Amino acid sequence: MPCEVASRFVVLYGSQRGQAQAIAEEIGEQAAQRGLEADLSCLSEKEKYDLEKETAPVVFVVSTTGDGEPPDTAVPFVRRIKKKTLPRERFARLCYALLALGDTNYANFCNCGKTIDKRLQELGGKRFYATGHADDAVGLELVVDSWIEGLWDAVRKALSEMAAAGPAVGSQQDNSAVILQETAEPSGLGLKLRHLNLSEPDAEASEQPILRSGKEKDVPGNAAVDASLTKSLPPLSESSLKVPALPPPYLSVCLGDEVNSVPPLKENQHEVQISRAVPLTRHDSVKAALLIELDVSDKDLPLQPGGVFDVLCPNNGSEVEELLQRLKLGQQRDHCVLLELLKDTRKKGAQLPAHIPEESTLQYVITWCLELRSVPKKALLRSLVECTTSGFEKRRLQELCSTQGSADYNRFIRDPNICLLDLLRAFPSCTPPLSLLIEHLPKLQSRSYSAASSKLRHPGRLHFVFNIVESPACPERPVARRGLCTGWLADLVAPVLQPYGGGPAPAESSGDAALPKIYISLRPPGTFHLPADPALPLIMVGPGTGVAPFIGFLQHREKEREQMPGATFGESWLFFGCRHKDRDFLFREDLEKFVVNGTLTHLKVCFSRDNSEGPGSSPKYVHHSLQLHSKEIISLLLEQNGCFYVCGDAKNMAKDVNEALIELFRTELQVDKLEAMKKIATLREEKRYLQDIWS
Repeated sequence: MPCEVASRFVVLYGSQRGQAQAIAEEIGEQAAQRGLEADLSCLSEKEKYDLEKETAPVVFVVSTTGDGEPPDTAVPFVRRIKKKTLPRERFARLCYALLALGDTNYANFCNCGKTIDKRLQELGGKRFYATGHADDAVGLELVVDSWIEGLWDAVRKALSEMAAAGPAVGSQQDNSAVILQETAEPSGLGLKLRHLNLSEPDAEASEQPILRSGKEKDVPGNAAVDASLTKSLPPLSESSLKVPALPPPYLSVCLGDEVNSVPPLKENQHEVQISRAVPLTRHDSVKAALLIELDVSDKDLPLQPGGVFDVLCPNNGSEVEELLQRLKLGQQRDHCVLLELLKDTRKKGAQLPAHIPEESTLQYVITWCLELRSVPKKALLRSLVECTTSGFEKRRLQELCSTQGSADYNRFIRDPNICLLDLLRAFPSCTPPLSLLIEHLPKLQSRSYSAASSKLRHPGRLHFVFNIVESPACPERPVARRGLCTGWLADLVAPVLQPYGGGPAPAESSGDAALPKIYISLRPPGTFHLPADPALPLIMVGPGTGVAPFIGFLQHREKEREQMPGATFGESWLFFGCRHKDRDFLFREDLEKFVVNGTLTHLKVCFSRDNSEGPGSSPKYVHHSLQLHSKEIISLLLEQNGCFYVCGDAKNMAKDVNEALIELFRTELQVDKLEAMKKIATLREEKRYLQDIWS
């Protein structure tokens, strides 16, 4: 008599900003549509799962944050499985699959997922499906969609084999549903997945009828020119479409009475006053940089130079107003938002969104809780189809969320970074309800900044630096806009901004009443800080605003040298870069003073737009400057145990610096590239190659 095959499997996720959680929830919803039962939990909820005793297949979905670190929710789990005292067969019964999320703009691509995968293997775990590595630099969905599509055959096969073998035995399958392709990545070799011949009917998708207009029949020859966010061309416009299943609604949203209260601050959040704002660049520089000083004299903030804190920023006021008017809820902005779960929802594990406080007004929810600027996911596009009355607009939304329309989705939505309001402007017949937006829009995330000052130099003050991000208009987004947080901060400090080059602020004479306030929260202490031993040398690489934490480092070192005149201090090197010497040389006077008083041993500055090309010209970028000092850098790092810090842009600069360092090790030590990479990996493991980078 054949054994009964169970339908239950486990899904565990570790998420920092909600992407891994959303993908895990999507797996749970698709499982239910296929007659499977996904037992969904966060890795932080250790009381809900026991991998040592688990008899069902387990699917992990994990992201990576910072410099290859696990997300906060996965840190305890990673620590537990990395204990060296665990027996080698700890997870001998575990049958698992893993989807790792990462970004190849960063050196340690998918590091958390790779760490978990490797450790589970070392402890006896067996894969039933090939590990996926999804890259946010090119679009997570390129791997995620295919990986999930191939998962179902693999889960069923694992369930069948585990049922046949009995509860004590795990199984590893041949992964026939996927092809593994090796692809070169900055951090080594990785795997990408391409879906093949899944014969089972796809319960998550449906074939949509072709909708055409008379205009679309007369198509000019140049499709690349004429396709747009709102218009497709053959073959897509004439194709049958495979679109995702409609996400099940799960919230009932009502507007109650008017309220005038504001939700209280959380324990780790602080209201602080902006005591000073200073422009660091000339008016004609390519990017405008500002320094903001916060008055934290009444706060006990254990923040070291280079430490990271978050600024809580609201959505843009005009965008909030536009959305309220589009929803026809402008007159009810001060009414309380009341949320309940739909009693008959089909959503697996539905919960009320934790980021929306009780007793919040509609204005507060849209302003402070929902990320209006987030790029719409395909699930949101699929839901918007049902709220659209125009047949042509409905068809185009179907195309953009379909498998066949993936290229258009990337070209017209993901790459230009359009948001919900851009979509609503482009598709005027689309009128979504408030409940749909609360279900699909992610939590409004705070923005992270590095401390650019030392408490020894500026007691009771906290400095941070940023460029005002400018996004020009484009065909998909005809309205130019500033970065959400940087644009808001620039507007906030405009009345009190000091003139470039010094002088009093316009509102300084009016007293503290004119000074604005913001909300900040501290993040857990990281590793990007000065070494405990001041005798260790420092090599700091920070072009542009990447120099900010190093200003804090040098302020701290300067005061320590004054307070400990007999102590030994290691050399300090700063490799700084900007475009023009006379426009955007940030902190020029401070850096020159640090050199004069001996705090900064070597200052190497590159000006990328001032230099002439050809032999004898100065280095253009910081990685060029590093190569000119290869012998000194090798000595500082390998003979004197120095620390190498990099701060700034992850997409280009950090990669170029890493490649330059590899080449530097290769040539100076006369070793091959692999050996050079191993030595740099050792620096990372010893926390002597540290990065604070962003994309």
